[in-house]
Amino acid sequence: MSQATTVALVQMNAGLGAEVNLAEIEARVAEAKQAGACYVLTPEMSVVFAKDRAGLRATTGPWGGNGAIERLAGIAQAHSVFLHVGSLAIALSDERFANRSVVFDPQGAIVSTYDKIHLFDADIPGSNAYRESATYAGGTQAVVVDIAPFSLGATICYDLRFAGLYRALAEAGAQVIAVPSAFTVPTGAAHWHVLLRARAIETGCFILAAAQGGHHENGRSTFGHSLVVSPWGEVIAEVEGDAPGLLIAELDLDAVSAARQRVPALANARSFTLAAPDAGVAVSSSLKTQAGN
Repeated sequence: MSQATTVALVQMNAGLGAEVNLAEIEARVAEAKQAGACYVLTPEMSVVFAKDRAGLRATTGPWGGNGAIERLAGIAQAHSVFLHVGSLAIALSDERFANRSVVFDPQGAIVSTYDKIHLFDADIPGSNAYRESATYAGGTQAVVVDIAPFSLGATICYDLRFAGLYRALAEAGAQVIAVPSAFTVPTGAAHWHVLLRARAIETGCFILAAAQGGHHENGRSTFGHSLVVSPWGEVIAEVEGDAPGLLIAELDLDAVSAARQRVPALANARSFTLAAPDAGVAVSSSLKTQAGN
């Protein structure tokens, strides 16, 4: 007997004002509920998409007594859905922030939170060094939560590049993995679809990727193309472009076990050791390659 469930992904062009963004989330959740969705996912930084640290300080509060959290809980309760806020910034005591996703149940209670583990720290040629860790504190705990009718794994944006996290979530029982994101246009065009499909194939999970899209008030441009990937790696629903919108998809949860039976990569995995390469062999190989060129 098929285990079908309807989900919704919100694609946003979030701005600097929380009230406008929260109003859009509420309208999209109402639309999703009307379409029969029991679960709604929003993108990374869907409450406020700030420009810099000063903007975060001006618009972001701590976890306790957070007005945006209370508003979102009310939205989940009013429309009786699981509302997965892809992420919002939470002020921490060390003057940094958590990039935190929150899952509310249909009664408005918080059933799960996840802090983005992987932070983008890079020296980019022709550009200044980018240090996400100077602004955000990375999380340390992967999260899987049961939200009837499926088991949900949480990730955020840059986490997508770390396959080990996705495997751990699948091994812990996740059938569906959320990837709320704000991918840049160049990396989105190059890597978005292929990485999401790869994570689905490797884990045998449905991948739900709700994205920011378009040019934002903070000066950034994001790729959009929110999509749903099946456990077999097929894109089964997509927002074609970067405009705000709502994506509705039906998940046949039997496809999870079917994909894992056809290619039992999770079950067949083995532990192994890595032998240090012989220095002489490495030099010989290098010389042979150079000669061949």
